[in-house]
Amino acid sequence: MKNKLLAISALLLLSMLGCYNDKGDQLYVPPLTVTCDTTAVSYAKVIAPIFATSCNISGGCHDAAGQSTSGYNFITYSGILPIATTAVLVYDVNGNPSQLHAMPKNLPQLSACDINKITAWVNQGALNN
Repeated sequence: MKNKLLAISALLLLSMLGCYNDKGDQLYVPPLTVTCDTTAVSYAKVIAPIFATSCNISGGCHDAAGQSTSGYNFITYSGILPIATTAVLVYDVNGNPSQLHAMPKNLPQLSACDINKITAWVNQGALNN
């Protein structure tokens, strides 16, 4: 009797551990897909904020004070336009941090999405939109 009770208890325990009744679609949560929209990049809404947080920060290289050193003032559209119409801007933001002109200097590299947005903006004509 003791052996039967032990065997039944073991079977019940194994069945409880091995089976569950959860629904698969409720267990699996698909990963969040993050997209980087570069179809119509606006200078005012997209590009200027990137420069404001990474390039023309106070005491940075491309603000009014740093313009004498860097040659560029990214605070205004007219200040960024001369470099935006050349390959230099795209080259510098795509740069490896070990290269001479990798930007932003002494800060973490821009996100891949921000780099793609800047590249798309330049490729779309670097418009003041």
